[in-house]
Parts: sequence; C-alpha cells; structure tokens
Amino acid sequence: MDFETNEGEAETPAVDPEGAEDAGDDATATPLNRLEEEGDVAADYLEELLDIADIDGDIDIEVRGGRTYLSVIADESSNSGLTALVGQGGEVLDALQELTRLAVLSQTGNRSRLVLDINGYRGQRAKYLHSLAEEAVAKVKSDGEAVHLVPMSSYERKIVHDAVADLGLVSESEGEGAKRHIVVSAD
Repeated sequence: MDFETNEGEAETPAVDPEGAEDAGDDATATPLNRLEEEGDVAADYLEELLDIADIDGDIDIEVRGGRTYLSVIADESSNSGLTALVGQGGEVLDALQELTRLAVLSQTGNRSRLVLDINGYRGQRAKYLHSLAEEAVAKVKSDGEAVHLVPMSSYERKIVHDAVADLGLVSESEGEGAKRHIVVSAD
C-alpha cells in the first residue's frame, strides 16, 4: 500500500474561549492535527481490510475544508476487487465508510466526518447528482410544480442542495431514515 498525504488548505489552530491557543497535545490538538490523525487511523484500517481481502489499492489522504478525504485507487489489473467494495449504487462504499468512521472513533475517541472514495466513484456520482439537480430545476421552472427526488444519503443530499442553490431555486429534505429525499421548488 502507498500512503500519500495532502494537507490541502492550511487551517488555523483552535482557540479556546479565553483566546489561548491549544497546546497541541492529544486532548487539545489543533483541528488539522486531529484530521491528520484521523486520516492515518482510517488508512491503517483500510490497509488491513484490503490485505485481508487480498485487494491491491493505493490510499491517498487529503485534508481540506475541515474534513478528511480518503481515496482508494487501483490500476486496471486489480480494479475488479475495488469495484466490489463500491457495490451497487455505492451501498458497500457507504457501509465501508461508516465502518472506517467507527474504527477512527474507537481509536481516537473522536467522531469523524471523513469521506471515503473508491476508484473515483464519488466524483462520478457527484456529476450525476449535479445533472439530476439541473433536470429538477428545469422541470420546476417549466411546470411550476415541486419535484421530489429519490432518497439518497446525507452526503449526496448536500451535493444536490448546493447545486440547486447555485441554480437559483430552493430545496429541502423530507422524510425519515432511508426514505429521506429532496424536494426542489421555486420558493
């Protein structure tokens, strides 16, 4: 396994209410240090999983926008093993992301908002979600009726909400649990 860390945007150290900077030890590490530690723990967990499953893949860690992003990529010859880790509609990937977050929680005691991607699936899915948002906005503008989209994860809903807002309309999430979905409307 190869690990590569990109720190992305520099973050400022956390400051307590009295204005004193954090000392940098484990209990009061800066947000950037915590995110880097989170990435290392997650990468170790994923490396073990890939080894157990005998799947080749390189793990890239990036910290940006206050979140840790891990990407697992493989060359064409070992691509099929990673494809199985994405699953139909990203279901296996979402479950693996949650397991990785739990591994980070158990190791560090901190909840994680890390995002896991395998072979660029999330990037491809984001393009699809943008086009879905564009179609919904066009339908609302032509019909004047609200459009209900299919249920999706909170991460995917965030992508659609942002795309709809950029296109000048509003959206909100409705429903509970696995039925939570977005409604796009003019107001």
